[in-house]
Amino acid sequence: MPLSVVILAAGKGTRMKSSTPKVLHKLANKPLLEHVYDTAKELGAEEVIVIYGHGGEVVKNTCKHFDAKWVEQKKQLGTGHAVMQAFDSLNLNNTVLVLYGDVPLTKKVSLDALLKDAEGKVSLLSVNLDNPFGYGRILRNQQNKVTGIVEQKDATAEQQKIQEVNTGILACKGETLKQLLDKIDNKNSQGEYYLTDIFELAEKENIEIKTAQPEASYEVEGINNRLQLATLERIFQKNSAAELMTNGVTLADPARIDIRGNADISNDVYIDINAVLEGNVKIGTGTNIGPNCFIINSTIGENVNIKANCVIENTTIENNCVVGPYARLRPETHLSKNSKIGNFVEIKKANIGEGSKVNHLSYVGDTEMGKNVNVGAGTITCNYDGANKHKTIIGDNVFVGSDTQLVAPVNIADGVTIAAGATITKDVAEDVLVISRSPQKTISGWERPKKKP
Repeated sequence: MPLSVVILAAGKGTRMKSSTPKVLHKLANKPLLEHVYDTAKELGAEEVIVIYGHGGEVVKNTCKHFDAKWVEQKKQLGTGHAVMQAFDSLNLNNTVLVLYGDVPLTKKVSLDALLKDAEGKVSLLSVNLDNPFGYGRILRNQQNKVTGIVEQKDATAEQQKIQEVNTGILACKGETLKQLLDKIDNKNSQGEYYLTDIFELAEKENIEIKTAQPEASYEVEGINNRLQLATLERIFQKNSAAELMTNGVTLADPARIDIRGNADISNDVYIDINAVLEGNVKIGTGTNIGPNCFIINSTIGENVNIKANCVIENTTIENNCVVGPYARLRPETHLSKNSKIGNFVEIKKANIGEGSKVNHLSYVGDTEMGKNVNVGAGTITCNYDGANKHKTIIGDNVFVGSDTQLVAPVNIADGVTIAAGATITKDVAEDVLVISRSPQKTISGWERPKKKP
């Protein structure tokens, strides 16, 4: 049966103590709500309906890339009331799965188990907790069939001893869900319409109630404060590290790596401590990532050596390159194979040719650099005139001496040697030596200025 997913995301999140809506707080650099939406799409949902409320326009604008229908819950009258808001936008012939925008780590496999054979039944995801305080308890009869759910505040002392609890995640046919919700009331301690009340009604109407449980309890943990957010962040990162190591990646310390996006990392890659990989990162086999590196939306080839303390963003690095330590590769940088970028070098919007070297203390921006170029220490491309950027073109086999300024736009042809300390403002023809420096003077009998008494 086709699937519709309703995501409840209207809560204020008072305990977050934040002006940011709770579902927009980030886990692994992605809003909580987006984690849940991605899971819904992974399940193959035909339609996704997001029920929003607090901070509604901010939530919608932040998540405007969602392929979803947005429905406002103007009054916060409980979870049952929230789901009711979806019915005008929902295909009631579909199986409807209810998820929560602040429960980010539910796995597809656990939801697949919930949805399996759900037709004609009400399916509930439950979990057994050592400390079930605060959760609604699952009530069962002597035949172990679910007869209802009682909330913590409404439970008797005996019912509060029950360890099987409701996660709030459920599925059933849309028509059945609507029929049940139309019959619930708000006669409880909170004066709210509880979604959980449908289970007692289902039992009375002889609708089978099926339960499934997640592989791990953290999958159904909601986030209400920053302590819980930090706890789930560490669980997410621990799981990500375990997956990498299972696939043949060596981590110096699995507790000191953060994956904040999609990391496609081949086997026999070594990653030292405190690496942060953000966005879409791809790393080829045999590559070594040194400590304290930050890599964003970049592709790194095979047998590359990224030394300590490098920042690499929107960059492509081909095989057998060396980068760092303390290098910064800014967006639209491309390093061809066997090239080398050394310490305290910044590269921006530049193509560095095969076998070329920019070893230390240099800035190269808006540049096309050929093969086997050697750039000496302290060299800069002067690419910005205060209003516009200009391009530097350097041919093959060029030697650039230390402390050189290349004032763009400028074209350095193949085989040129530029002496140290030069300022190049005009195009240079092939295979010449260029010297541009003031004559050295020696003044005898020079006395340094002295402080006045």
